[in-house]
Amino acid sequence: MSEKFLKAAVIYLLLGIAVGITMASSHNFADRPLHAHLNLLGWASMAIMALCYRAFPGLAQSPLANAHFWLYNLGAPLTLVGVLAIDHGRMDTGEPLAAIGSMVVAAGIFCFAVNVWRNCGAAQAAAMPEGLALNRR
Repeated sequence: MSEKFLKAAVIYLLLGIAVGITMASSHNFADRPLHAHLNLLGWASMAIMALCYRAFPGLAQSPLANAHFWLYNLGAPLTLVGVLAIDHGRMDTGEPLAAIGSMVVAAGIFCFAVNVWRNCGAAQAAAMPEGLALNRR
């Protein structure tokens, strides 16, 4: 699961960088919200979730992990297309897409939260390789 999240995160990083470079070269910064969402919702959040799945392997064993991945990766593009439409004055299209996408992302995050509360414990930290073990003092 960690690898899937990290690979998806890198795609969002590349897209975020491309949008940033395009804005800078054109001096048109209308897509700032899209750029921010690509980098935060896509790259940063997904990379951190990848690290969580790597640090606590039991999280990846839960069916909630798969639900989290697919809900997040279905909702994020909808949200991003909605944000892009809003940025370009298409509120009639953008707002519903961003709202639906955000709710799907939120459902994925809820799966992640439940998974963490159920499956992230001391037994997992003890089973981790020494280099990944968290300080438990």
